[in-house]
Amino acid sequence: MFRLNAMRLSLALFVALLSLSGFVQAETIHEERSKYRDITVTQVGDRRCLLFNVHRGDRNQTCVLVNDKQRLVFDYTRMSFSGLLLNDQPERILVIGLGGGSIPLTFSDLFPNAQIDVVEIDEAVVSVAEEFFFFEATDNMRVYVDDGRPFIKRAGIRDQIYDYIVLDAFSGDYIPEHMLTREFLDEVRAIMNEDSVLVANTFSTSRLYDHESVTYQRAFGEFFNFKLPSTGNRIIVAQLEPLPPRAELVNRAQQFSDSLSKYGIPILEYPSRLSTRVDWDMSRRQLTDQYSPGNLLREK
Repeated sequence: MFRLNAMRLSLALFVALLSLSGFVQAETIHEERSKYRDITVTQVGDRRCLLFNVHRGDRNQTCVLVNDKQRLVFDYTRMSFSGLLLNDQPERILVIGLGGGSIPLTFSDLFPNAQIDVVEIDEAVVSVAEEFFFFEATDNMRVYVDDGRPFIKRAGIRDQIYDYIVLDAFSGDYIPEHMLTREFLDEVRAIMNEDSVLVANTFSTSRLYDHESVTYQRAFGEFFNFKLPSTGNRIIVAQLEPLPPRAELVNRAQQFSDSLSKYGIPILEYPSRLSTRVDWDMSRRQLTDQYSPGNLLREK
């Protein structure tokens, strides 16, 4: 009897370890082919994930905890709120790229009086976010099915200003090429003022890392480079004005600590992680509409 119970306990521990290690097979609860990509929704336990299927393999675009919807699952999603250390009272927020909708929903909950514009090129992603990820446009939110770059270009022509901009577009392989160039960043600058902050989700392991960094540096000057050892994402935090001193970042982190805790955002850890150290090759060429990021990715 003792041996049987020990075997049962060992089996239970083995299954638990498999689950923690990610070896438990996820259940596919939705699949479709949109105009832009294959879209898959999977679930393991209460963790539901959105994947964009590409020839290099499946990648989780976003995940949500079904039993704790407000808590942000991914580091990069939480890191996207580091811009609050530079602008703590945004009134007009622009989010490029919807995913499952956790970023705009969190902004809406934090700032119910702010106007939030969300731009997503793929109508199918909007539908999937609504059906499977509990996304619903709130009273202070507008969702546009559009390409983010021409949306920003038109906003600049109309002299619209946003004081918090999140660039989180993802094509499946990488950030869309036309949203990596100096010309695009100049268009982003046109919808910013001295109080605006730009938060861009990129990758620390990309072969474009040096080129991207040089391009942002040429467009904005010194910026905060935000990386964590637990993720391959890096967040670029930039503004038109000189960056604030560290003490100001710490004060704002303390101000937001309680209100951000329910989302799982460890804002108190962020000031020490925002670095201005140049860790890229400054001799690299900046990315332009003529100097194609796609060609660089294909280079060996």
